[in-house]
Amino acid sequence: MKCHEVYLFSISSHPDAISINSLDISFFQPSIDFSQYDYLIITSKQACEALKQYDTNEYISKKALCISNASAKSFEALGGSVLGVGKGYGDTLTSKIQTYQKSTKWLYLRAKIVASDFVDICVKDGYNIDEAIVYESKCSQKIMDVEVSQNATLIFTSPSSIECFLKKHNFFDTQNIIVIGKTSAKKLPKGVKYTLSKETTIQSCIDLSQ
Repeated sequence: MKCHEVYLFSISSHPDAISINSLDISFFQPSIDFSQYDYLIITSKQACEALKQYDTNEYISKKALCISNASAKSFEALGGSVLGVGKGYGDTLTSKIQTYQKSTKWLYLRAKIVASDFVDICVKDGYNIDEAIVYESKCSQKIMDVEVSQNATLIFTSPSSIECFLKKHNFFDTQNIIVIGKTSAKKLPKGVKYTLSKETTIQSCIDLSQ
């Protein structure tokens, strides 16, 4: 039995945690000619949500390189096929992209602000990647107003969820901090002790909180 409260800071929820929707999402619909690309790059569920604004026939034949199993499942739910899956953070996509010819044309469907510079690294190395900003994340009022005890377990599933939390709150040594991936962990203040989930899934984080 849990003797403390478990807070999940994510746009997803879980029955074994107090789920705090950390972000409000706004979607954009830039003009995109999907026919000129060989593959898509998907690094979030929100990118798949943004695709719903377009005619499915325009993009569904394009396989997607996905950052995680969760984003891959979201793309498959649209009817799409997955080219490959990373390990949950952007840096792991670099090596996968580098296995393809530099003439391959990629389209990265991204947020307005991104945490990883994997695209810049690949482009500087001569790979052909265009970017389309299809959504924007902003800190939710819910994460600003939440009150957590000094002995609670706090689970963070993105770099932005940590950034938003720190706008109004501080960490305490008595809190159990769990993060879903290395990119998120980099956003923690120096000296903050944390546990990195074994897999980049919410369930893996929840398992650590039990």
